[in-house]
Amino acid sequence: MSTALRLTLLPGWGVDSRIWQSLAPHWPADTAITTPDWPGYGDTRALTESDNPIPMLANTMADQLTADSVWVGWSLGGLLATALTAHLPAPRGLILLSASARFCTPGGVTPDALSDFTRAFERSPTATWRHFLRWQTRGEPSPNAAFHALNTLLGSTPPADTATLRAGLGWLSTLDNRARLAALPCPVVRLAGENDPLLGKQLGEQLGESQAERLTNAGHCPMVSQPAALVDALHRLAADMTTRPAETP
Repeated sequence: MSTALRLTLLPGWGVDSRIWQSLAPHWPADTAITTPDWPGYGDTRALTESDNPIPMLANTMADQLTADSVWVGWSLGGLLATALTAHLPAPRGLILLSASARFCTPGGVTPDALSDFTRAFERSPTATWRHFLRWQTRGEPSPNAAFHALNTLLGSTPPADTATLRAGLGWLSTLDNRARLAALPCPVVRLAGENDPLLGKQLGEQLGESQAERLTNAGHCPMVSQPAALVDALHRLAADMTTRPAETP
């Protein structure tokens, strides 16, 4: 009996596991999918401000981020998944979906733009969150349809409280995984929409072009604009990772 290909899908800032629902009809039968929420999203307990952020996050997520799975981290989820490899056993592979070694990159989101967004969030969290949903759909073939899909999935209010969202913005500002990505003891691939408005043009930055792949006719949210194509790419990349010989840093 063949063993199921296991993938763990990790959402990004301001979004919970409902973001993956549109992929469900497209997964091959040999695939086992888990979609955990980050602490503070959905029904999960939020981390407290006194918690040591990344080690506490690792402790909280340890039962869900297992070594027998390929981790797929979308946007902030990719940053966090990479950082957590310092505290958890390495996965079978890591797919950075619409993510890089840092959130702010040349040609993508600038530090000034992120600072402006953070100040706007402090003034009006819900309005700023909704602006972000619309902003990240700009690279999709039909931005209005993609925004409507996000609205349908997530509703009109954020799926986490203000403190949790604020902590996420702090991670977007400070996490830098360049050194860690260079030394990961597992395969790592970067997958991004060719029209992603949040990323720079150099999708292979830090990983090399041989480890970067582009999704055509997609932006930052391919799960709502190109679900079948995204599943095909994730399944293929994960299958390749699980058949490679073990790597050493």
